[in-house]
Amino acid sequence: MASELRGENVWFRYRAVDIRKLDGERLLESEEVGDNVIAILARLRDHKDAVRRIVERIAGLMPAERATALGQLLILAGLRHLEETIEREARKMPIFGDILDNKVLGREFKRGELAVLRRQIEKRFGAIPTWAEERLTGRSAADLEDLSVRVLDAESIEDLLK
Repeated sequence: MASELRGENVWFRYRAVDIRKLDGERLLESEEVGDNVIAILARLRDHKDAVRRIVERIAGLMPAERATALGQLLILAGLRHLEETIEREARKMPIFGDILDNKVLGREFKRGELAVLRRQIEKRFGAIPTWAEERLTGRSAADLEDLSVRVLDAESIEDLLK
């Protein structure tokens, strides 16, 4: 593998490094959240503790930065099969509500909630009528979560969606 780039008036030398061999603890100590996030790919003593520390740092960001950093962390955590650990820690933090407002992450979460609720309704009441489908798709993720519990006691689909 080449270790330099040469141009007419420029010359760069570099060394490729496997991030898994870097000390992730040093990245976790950084004041930069971006360094903390990328630490998830490096060598860590305790992944669960590292995730907790990273999510805590993300929780202190402004909402727009928070959504971006958490999205980046989720992507990188997928490479280490830590998505569920991230989710568990994020649910403990006050950032989860803001995640649901994120255009991408919130939409995907709502899509999953809606799919599960549809299956529950179909199992309980049969095929979902068009009017009911329209009401469901207009609901927020929090509403869908509430409905997924109410479906257990509802007498009819009309009763559930009133």
